[in-house]
Amino acid sequence: MFFWNPTYFIFALPALILAFYAQWRVKSAYNKWLRVRNTRGLTGAQAAKMLLNANNLGHVGIEGTQGMLTDHYDPRTQTMRLSPEVANSNSVAALAVVAHEIGHAVQDAEAYAPLKLRTAIVPGVQVGSWLGPILFFIGFFLAAYYRFSFGYQLAWIGVLFFAGALVFAFATLPVEFNASARAKAMLTDAGLIYTEEMSGVRSVLDAAALTYVAAAAQALSTLLYYVFLLGGFRRRN
Repeated sequence: MFFWNPTYFIFALPALILAFYAQWRVKSAYNKWLRVRNTRGLTGAQAAKMLLNANNLGHVGIEGTQGMLTDHYDPRTQTMRLSPEVANSNSVAALAVVAHEIGHAVQDAEAYAPLKLRTAIVPGVQVGSWLGPILFFIGFFLAAYYRFSFGYQLAWIGVLFFAGALVFAFATLPVEFNASARAKAMLTDAGLIYTEEMSGVRSVLDAAALTYVAAAAQALSTLLYYVFLLGGFRRRN
């Protein structure tokens, strides 16, 4: 059955290996620098308030959220949500995470175009990312096993729906890279880190950025696999 087509691994394996490597790097860098106290001794929550005020973002709220590495900025409510591990830690890793999320808050305040694009396409992507594969497999099954002509068209509609996930993944890259660049600059400008600590900040943020590259690679490999299946089916018929 095409569901178990071994060709899938030719497309998926490189992206999957990259994803595992990215996750390993994130956990390794985060855990290492979570144990290193920043020179100022500031907790993530304290640093967040200082950086928000320094960027004229005092209106942005700070709330808690559960989990590990679940910290994020919500542009819909203009709220920064910090995990307990980051909010209460005076580590270099906590400063890196907090500054990155404030980078997103600054992007929001400046109406940064890539962030606006990513936010705008979220509803469509949420639907397309799960509906696309369903339509694809139903269409492909109908076309391959029952020779229903409309199945081929349905499969391509599924591909188009899933393509939204790829657009989102690539739209995310400049948003995340820019937020990390802003984070490094604002930590230095605010005097919250010193030269020797920048290597830790860079290590945490660069590892996190790699996870977004891996996500884009996974979305691309899946889409290429769908197109490959449809192209092969068309040649056989």
